[in-house]
Amino acid sequence: MRISRKLEHIRHALSTGQSGRQGFADVKLVPNALPEISLDSISLASSIGELVLSSPIIINAMTGGAPETEEINRKLAAAARETGTAMAVGSQMSAIANKEMRASYQVVRQTNPDGIILANLGSEATVRQAREAVEMIGANGLQIHLNVMQELLMPEGERDFRGATERIARIVQELPVPVIVKEVGFGIAREPALKLKEAGVRILDVGGTGGTSFAAIENARRNPPMDSLNDWGCTTSVALLECADSFQEGWIIATGGIRSGMDVAKALALGASAAGISGLFLKALFEEGEQGLQTAIVRCLQETAIVMAALGAADVQSMHSLPVVITGETAEWCQLRGIDLSLLARRQSK
Repeated sequence: MRISRKLEHIRHALSTGQSGRQGFADVKLVPNALPEISLDSISLASSIGELVLSSPIIINAMTGGAPETEEINRKLAAAARETGTAMAVGSQMSAIANKEMRASYQVVRQTNPDGIILANLGSEATVRQAREAVEMIGANGLQIHLNVMQELLMPEGERDFRGATERIARIVQELPVPVIVKEVGFGIAREPALKLKEAGVRILDVGGTGGTSFAAIENARRNPPMDSLNDWGCTTSVALLECADSFQEGWIIATGGIRSGMDVAKALALGASAAGISGLFLKALFEEGEQGLQTAIVRCLQETAIVMAALGAADVQSMHSLPVVITGETAEWCQLRGIDLSLLARRQSK
């Protein structure tokens, strides 16, 4: 059942596409007519906690756990190797339950022996399972994904979410590698962000709406569907602003509908130090092959560097102090939630 579900998720992810309503249309970067910088001097190197990245782009968790997904992960890993980007695998619970499925994940480390690779499990995982997932692929870090609405809509999904915070806290304490808690596309708001921080979590992936909708994917798999829940969650722009006070610069990853270097730059300006991309890269791989995937990654990196140069930001850290104007629905949400956007608009470059 789990194997067929993995393949269904890929098929539905490609067919449903992305809404593109991640909130970045509300984010305006203030232009700099005198940047006093050269494009060649821009550094895309970044860090997320103890993880040192050569660029702020992460090929985010997509798949694994079925024989057919091994080749997909091999191609993703090859692209990560050739472009110097970090990569996360899909949930490894299927390989923990069935050792025959391990090859579909292990191919990532075999293909990219020196790269930054992130393991992945859900919040139901135990410390033993977390260690096993990391060891399985020689991971540099572990993603723990949160996906409550997806599970509730999934016909065979989880219905009991008690104890998740305590389990995450134990994994953070016991694992020898950094632990990242991530949403799969419904967004993390201030209250759970604070709860995770109190549990010892240091790195957060806000995973807002605007990208692949796992609510829509599960509704495509269930009969009858509950389509009114397809837009559940908060946008990536809102999630970044909700979490910025709890998780300061250097500890936040932005995912959810990021499709260009401009989107990456806006995420960086809102406090992220990296941006995870899945849907854009999966589409490029299936439509244009391995070379098309690599081209999409390089183009995204180049566009990010161009935007940074136009803003006069020499590195990722400099992006965190640039002025940003927030309008539209994102501003309306923040006003009602007590998030002072005027401070962002009046920031001065360091």
